[in-house]
Amino acid sequence: MPNIKLAVIYYSSTGTNYQLAQWAEEAGKDAGAEVKLLKVPELAPQAAIESNPAWKAHVEATQNVPEATSDDLEWADAIIFSVPTRFGNVASQMKQFLDTQGGLWAQGKLANKVVSAMSSAQNPHGGQEATILSLYTTMYHWGAIVAPPGYTDPVLFEAGGNPYGTSVSVDQDGNMIENVEGAVKHQAKRTITVAEWMKNGSR
Repeated sequence: MPNIKLAVIYYSSTGTNYQLAQWAEEAGKDAGAEVKLLKVPELAPQAAIESNPAWKAHVEATQNVPEATSDDLEWADAIIFSVPTRFGNVASQMKQFLDTQGGLWAQGKLANKVVSAMSSAQNPHGGQEATILSLYTTMYHWGAIVAPPGYTDPVLFEAGGNPYGTSVSVDQDGNMIENVEGAVKHQAKRTITVAEWMKNGSR
């Protein structure tokens, strides 16, 4: 059977969601998927980036990561999104990317993609769940198949127990508070499994 094609698409200003995306990429490859790690374009003014040393450093460190395109969405069987919350909603950089996919949507080329999402914020109730659910609303319009982690593995409880998608809180120094690596990797493998069911039929 052909390998699942997984696109891990993220936005990250200072690196948290980039790390989540890298863990998902690693798990995808370990599960035998063909994986693309992609970022969405940065929309913030250069002055805003320059004023935040961590933001500036992250932009420079990831300048060689390819930017996601519509072709990548069409290519993928499964997509994992990782995005920080902005006032309980999807960061504008990711929203802009999603909002420009009307052409693919109109052609039905986003239907039946298997999707899952992850998020972060600076405190445990900073809007991570709302952000993931907001992103999933777009996926419902696509006709995509949402594959949340639910409570399908004990490792999810170690990460805070978010059934919608792995989420993490970050301290003032940019360090992740919860240990979510295992949850991210489980979520990625589960997404690939569901995509295999879709592509090859459940046995």
